[in-house]
Amino acid sequence: MALVEKIASAAGSPVNLVKYVPNSLANYIPKSLLAFGNEKPSVQELNQKLWSREQAAMFFNDVIKTESNFSRLSPSVLQGFICAAANEMETERFQQLAKVMKQKNVELGEDQLSCLAKRVTLNGIPEDLDNYPKDMLLFLSPSDYAGTGSCQQYFSNIGEANIDLLQRDSPQRKQLLVEALACLKIPGTLVSEENAEVLGHLVCDLGEEYIRNSSGSLLPQLNQCQSFVPSQEEAIRNVLSSGSTQFGPPSKWSASTLNELSGLFRLFDRNILQKIPQTVLTPWLKSFMHDSPLPREQLASIVKNLLPSRRKRAAECPADKTITEEVVMDELMPIYYTPEELQACLQGVTLVTHLALMMQYPFTDQQLAVLKKKLDEMYPNGYPDKIIPNLGAISSFVTIDDIKKWNITSADTLAFLLSNEPPNEQAAVIITKYTDLGNPLNVTALNAIGTRYICLLTEPQLKMIEPSNLKMAKSLDPSACPQSTKDILYPKAKQAFSDQRNQFPAYYNLIKPYLSGAPGEDLRALSKDNVNMDIGTFMSLKKDSVLNLTADNIKGLLGLNLDDLKNQQYNSPAKDWIRLQRQSELNKLDIGLTGGIPDGYISLPPKVEKPTSASLRPIVRVFHLLPALLLSFLLTSFLS
Repeated sequence: MALVEKIASAAGSPVNLVKYVPNSLANYIPKSLLAFGNEKPSVQELNQKLWSREQAAMFFNDVIKTESNFSRLSPSVLQGFICAAANEMETERFQQLAKVMKQKNVELGEDQLSCLAKRVTLNGIPEDLDNYPKDMLLFLSPSDYAGTGSCQQYFSNIGEANIDLLQRDSPQRKQLLVEALACLKIPGTLVSEENAEVLGHLVCDLGEEYIRNSSGSLLPQLNQCQSFVPSQEEAIRNVLSSGSTQFGPPSKWSASTLNELSGLFRLFDRNILQKIPQTVLTPWLKSFMHDSPLPREQLASIVKNLLPSRRKRAAECPADKTITEEVVMDELMPIYYTPEELQACLQGVTLVTHLALMMQYPFTDQQLAVLKKKLDEMYPNGYPDKIIPNLGAISSFVTIDDIKKWNITSADTLAFLLSNEPPNEQAAVIITKYTDLGNPLNVTALNAIGTRYICLLTEPQLKMIEPSNLKMAKSLDPSACPQSTKDILYPKAKQAFSDQRNQFPAYYNLIKPYLSGAPGEDLRALSKDNVNMDIGTFMSLKKDSVLNLTADNIKGLLGLNLDDLKNQQYNSPAKDWIRLQRQSELNKLDIGLTGGIPDGYISLPPKVEKPTSASLRPIVRVFHLLPALLLSFLLTSFLS
């Protein structure tokens, strides 16, 4: 990070910055420094580096204006697709862009794909829909696909898409499964291997009754699933334990069997693990743990099931359990020692010497408690600075009293501690310990705090943040924070990015995470810039600010995403805004909104300011006189 800052200060422009920063350090470039403005970016230089999606979004619009042949763009650049760019492209050219994204297997997020689907189908459903990203089809329906292919072909493509882009319990995802089962004419709970292949990733949403009744035919697809509900997990274990699948009973499994079931390995309980031949399991496990994408908690759960369920207290270390250098270097060390054996056999000096390495191993909670006890015995007055960054999973056992003994004097130490994702209560104490010692909330500290912990900052801590540091830090999204936090951060962000105010859509990408604290006047200004705001961002806006927007403002903000407002019309702040609009104004949006004020009724504009008792008196008097005034008006009209 320090090297990147030095290069940035010397480069003088985004073009030179991209050119001179080593490829391996590209992800450290603050995204605020990747807005090219009037400069022409070097597509060749950009293609050579690996970018985050946030970084690529900063220059995506500049790149597509520069490069005529989208196939020359790298997946890392293409992943920065932003909806704001959709307005400036002809339909045919936009469709070419979308097809290239499929050819290069570009991974996009939910908001990006939703926008992609709307723009691709703006002038009707293209006949060559199969040439577009499969993930995009999640945001269409079988009826959209009907003119280009069968429903079976549609769901075959959906089955290859990443359905986890949609929340598991979302109505949209549930409806996909219902329609898929109807399309394939599956009336009961028995799914054939052929239909399972068509369903693909949709199999991940089938209930336990389908899993139990399909006798292992669903296992190849279930093996690819990212998550399950408890009832599914239990059904999978029952099917595997039964021995009635193509893999046979666990006692007959080989290394190749474990490879085929590796996606389900995290679900294996003690009953299954104890039946697998140890001559097969142990060597396979060594390879699996070394390359496993599973989080430490899941690996630790597997270790727990491998340890003996009944353990004897070890007053002394057994002769065959001595912890040597070779043992410490073995990543399967956790399965060799019960917590009691660790207590008896592990020397505190050995732990301190190899702490960083051992914290990469999946120790169980009981084992970690033993390790912490060893450290407490070594350092009764608090851990020294050299130990704190290497605590790893032990930090989950650290108490607030422990933290109060520490001296957190550097942002790097703060970053190490927060990277272990401690509970909020502990994280708040850690941050306070750091700031109370007079340490600044610099770029390193802000990146460590991140969106996860930004809501924990107190008002004095928030006021410590300098706009210059906010500009260079990764985005902090305070949308889940109290409104007071949002109101403090937004003006700082606005000041931080003020020099890029006229660079669209770059400025919008920078200010977007902080818009939940924006006043109405700033939102009205944004509505003129064709930002195509996603509905999630819109619904996070401050209610008082939204109430002061006109229908034209709303249309300008949402753009291509305007139709999504209808799905949110019963949720605040959308419902509150609708109630204050004349129905004739809502009708102009042409998305079927109802609930506005009928024409002819009096509409009182919203008051944002909090009323005082003095300011309320004239209002009260007016309402007392209102019935009399109305009666007088009606009588006059009648008599005339």
